[in-house]
Amino acid sequence: MSFSTLGLSEPLLKAIQLQGYTTPTPIQLKAIPIVIKGRDVLAAAQTGTGKTAGFTLPLLERLSQTQPQMKSKQIRVLVLTPTRELAAQVAESIATYGKYMKYRSMVIFGGVGINPQLASLRKGVDIVIATPGRLLDIAGQKGVDFSRVECLVLDEADRMLDMGFIHDIKKLMKLMPQQKQTLLFSATFSSEIKTLASGLLKDPVLVEVARENTTAEQISQVVHLVDKGRKRELLAQLIKTKKWTQVLVFTRTKHGANKLCQQLEEYSGIQSAAIHGNKSQGARTKALANFKAGVVKVLVATDIAARGIDIEQLPHVVNYELPNVPEDYVHRIGRTGRAGLKGEAVSLVCIDEHELLKNIERFTKADIEKVDIEAFRPDPSILAQPIQNGRGGGGKRNNSRNGNGNSNRNGRNKQPTESRRSQEKPKNTRAEKIGTNLQAKLDNLDKRSPSGKRRR
Repeated sequence: MSFSTLGLSEPLLKAIQLQGYTTPTPIQLKAIPIVIKGRDVLAAAQTGTGKTAGFTLPLLERLSQTQPQMKSKQIRVLVLTPTRELAAQVAESIATYGKYMKYRSMVIFGGVGINPQLASLRKGVDIVIATPGRLLDIAGQKGVDFSRVECLVLDEADRMLDMGFIHDIKKLMKLMPQQKQTLLFSATFSSEIKTLASGLLKDPVLVEVARENTTAEQISQVVHLVDKGRKRELLAQLIKTKKWTQVLVFTRTKHGANKLCQQLEEYSGIQSAAIHGNKSQGARTKALANFKAGVVKVLVATDIAARGIDIEQLPHVVNYELPNVPEDYVHRIGRTGRAGLKGEAVSLVCIDEHELLKNIERFTKADIEKVDIEAFRPDPSILAQPIQNGRGGGGKRNNSRNGNGNSNRNGRNKQPTESRRSQEKPKNTRAEKIGTNLQAKLDNLDKRSPSGKRRR
């Protein structure tokens, strides 16, 4: 079946063709016609299966069908995402598929100046892609009017719950009209997601195209058992001997990401960059751009990058340290093997992490292949040590779910919202400039006529 059979108009089909896509993915095939009809949708699919286009395409189609008179600060579509990177990715998708359509979109997230965002909203916007914390800040300043919202999308809803955004979501919901279309897209259907959906969605259509808690079949997975103190050496050897040119490496903590980056460059001569919550938005944007462009070979990340980073044809993902929540393993390795391409996920597992590995295999219902590398066989005399303070331990679900090691006295993970993150640091003018440039780029792509010229 082709995209032309899904009820999409000619401008959208032209943009899809320009990207070289001919056949919709299963999630797109099922979700697009339902969304166009205006139904609420609860959708789950493995990461990398085209969920973003599964809602951006039909939303753009619905926007094109009516042209209501909108006042300043009013918006028609709101897409909520858990991270800045995912917000930028969704905005890019909307700009790509809406290339030949007339609309205006913008991104809203913390870490950049709020005044340019307020100014853009005053001009009138059709589509807003936002993280919950910063959007609440703007709502508190009466900078946005939700009264004309036609559709609300919660993208990567399970991750938003993991990061503690549930209260922000509930506050935002109270500001929106009761009559609207709501779409909830998630990588998994956990019990928490089903509870959230029951309170937000009205008679939703259930769309599920993958077995629950499984990893993509096109991703080959392998475990190398190695002593903790030799992981960096083994990683460097794998990169060099296998001639890897682009590899995304996950650590549990921000400090660990910085340290590994420094060691790879200092001891192995491998150009690396780190991306995590303590980095300014400017630094995160630059690191990701350099990685995509091949300027750096290794991008070291905490779980903030497990969702929302769309790297075309990423061949390798390495779990330098296993996550202490099994779901995060699925999301991490889902950065490779996207759009039907093959990918490889390698996990370096020390004796401290054996229990975490068992939890992951139990969760995915699969035994991961163990490949012994003779020169790096673990020392049998080394005993397992507990991993504390959110650095792995396999304990409860609320222990440092994003690998940043933030916890309160009770050991419960306390995730700062985007607004709190922006308040923790002085204003970063460079990050603000990058955020403004990103919006300017979107503006140049938005509100185009079929000829490609911007509407005055």
